[in-house]
Amino acid sequence: MDVEKRMEELKIVPVVVLQSAADAVPLADALTAAGLPLAEVTFRTEAAEESIRRIAGAFPEMLVGAGTVSSVEQAVKAVEAGAKFLVSAGFQTDITEFALKKGIPIFPGVCTPTELMMLLKYDLRVAKFFPAEQYGGLKTIRALSGPFPQMRFMPTGGIHAGNVKEYLADPRIIACGGSWMVKDSLIKAGNFDEIRRLTAEAVNLVKG
Repeated sequence: MDVEKRMEELKIVPVVVLQSAADAVPLADALTAAGLPLAEVTFRTEAAEESIRRIAGAFPEMLVGAGTVSSVEQAVKAVEAGAKFLVSAGFQTDITEFALKKGIPIFPGVCTPTELMMLLKYDLRVAKFFPAEQYGGLKTIRALSGPFPQMRFMPTGGIHAGNVKEYLADPRIIACGGSWMVKDSLIKAGNFDEIRRLTAEAVNLVKG
């Protein structure tokens, strides 16, 4: 699977926090049914590894990855569980080198020219721009693109239904990470019907 190409086709990367692995399959079902078979399951909870394993097993066609990866140990667990890509909040050499050695796409978080130069050292051409809105959003991305025209970005942080189309209209953007359709409160309440509705709404929004 060409992960970057698939992300660009789907346009939105749902950033998911799962407190219980029991919610993983119902969530994946809601996302898939709504037309968005993609999820970045963050390693912010103990349930992340098992959640990825369950989603990968139940929905082999779904593009599931691990987010907020902050150590090689987490990266190993994610890949062994079935993660097809890795995302980190910032750049870390050992995680990046592990991913490249394993042939797993990785999207390190950046917000400065120095970090972009570090990515280019590893021939990485797509970066997570995080936290996007707090660091100037599209204005900063466009400014960074001056000296780094070969780079493309996956902005995450402060992305919502009201600004996602503006981001996606820029050719420098491969996709946007967001959690407005997979809010923690909805997952904890088991309100997967609402997640399906919000996701379908988001899919229609970015296609329009």
